[in-house]
Amino acid sequence: MLTREYGKTGEKISVIGFGGMRFPDPRDIDANASLVLHAYRRGINYFDTAPFYCKDKSEDIIGAAVRRMNRKRVYLSTKCMEADGAKLRKSLEKSLKRLNTSYIDFFHIWCIVNPDQWKQRKKGGAVAAAMKAKDEGLIRHLAVSSHLPGKDLGKLLAEGVFEGVTLGYCALNFPYRQKALDAAAKMHLGVVTMNPLAGGLIPQHAKRFDFLRAKDDDSVVDAALRFNLSQPAVTSALVGFKTTKQIDQAVAVAENFRPYPASHRAVLRKKMPTVFNDLCTGCSYCLPCPVGVEVPKLMDAYNFRLLGGDHERVKRRLLWHWDLTPAATLVCTLCGACEKRCTQRLPLRTRIKYFKALAKGKKPRR
Repeated sequence: MLTREYGKTGEKISVIGFGGMRFPDPRDIDANASLVLHAYRRGINYFDTAPFYCKDKSEDIIGAAVRRMNRKRVYLSTKCMEADGAKLRKSLEKSLKRLNTSYIDFFHIWCIVNPDQWKQRKKGGAVAAAMKAKDEGLIRHLAVSSHLPGKDLGKLLAEGVFEGVTLGYCALNFPYRQKALDAAAKMHLGVVTMNPLAGGLIPQHAKRFDFLRAKDDDSVVDAALRFNLSQPAVTSALVGFKTTKQIDQAVAVAENFRPYPASHRAVLRKKMPTVFNDLCTGCSYCLPCPVGVEVPKLMDAYNFRLLGGDHERVKRRLLWHWDLTPAATLVCTLCGACEKRCTQRLPLRTRIKYFKALAKGKKPRR
């Protein structure tokens, strides 16, 4: 398995990481632990989890697998979103117990989606508590999991608290995410990418996203993973595996990896507006909004609706990925300023009306 050094830590982690949030039937601890062990035997050494993943069973599943691993050969990553220092400490101790380990290799301050949340984590003592735990040896490396735009993420990372970052990055959103990736790379930090398959959208709609493939890619999944790994700043791409076949496919991508040339990236940029058609590409040219509505984040969630997702999936995407609810659109006056700026000429006001209806408890058709 190909490995890369995580920032300046000296730790070499597999370029394919195991994302522990998509286990089939989380109640079956043993069966899912066997899935983790298969990844371990295939050379994957980075295992990412968190409290609440998979109906709060993910840490238990990975912990069951850890009993049968050489602990010195694997890296465990987990997270906490508490702002209060005492609560973070309690969460950390629970994670250690569940994961059957005496230390966490990469502990994340979790889910920073706006600058105010970062201020709250510092003010509430969460950051200080994590650093104290690191001094005690309970945490080896401190990282952050963030959905902040590039400029804001750069400011956070510049404070020098973290050795690495986990952020969303894939072949469908890279124009929007690239500044965040570049900010981490400039500081020589470890970068783990989440959702390299766009939360499952890419394999579920393989024909639509076939434009991602180069001639020598066997599948669109291979292309999406290869795209991630072709970014020198990316240390590892997290994949939420459900089967051993999926693990073997991802491992094969790593074993046969050859980076895309820069020209392939340029081709994707040109094709996106045409291939995406009615899907928002996240360019953010629609901003700023006169009343502060975060239009690109709303449109990202609406993409799931266009690709067949139901209302609940749209709302989950909005909440868990962006910490927003449909109620965020209630301040919108439908002035149309965003729509006029949209380079794709998308009907943004119509889509905002969809969220307004959800906020009012209605079930709109679109």
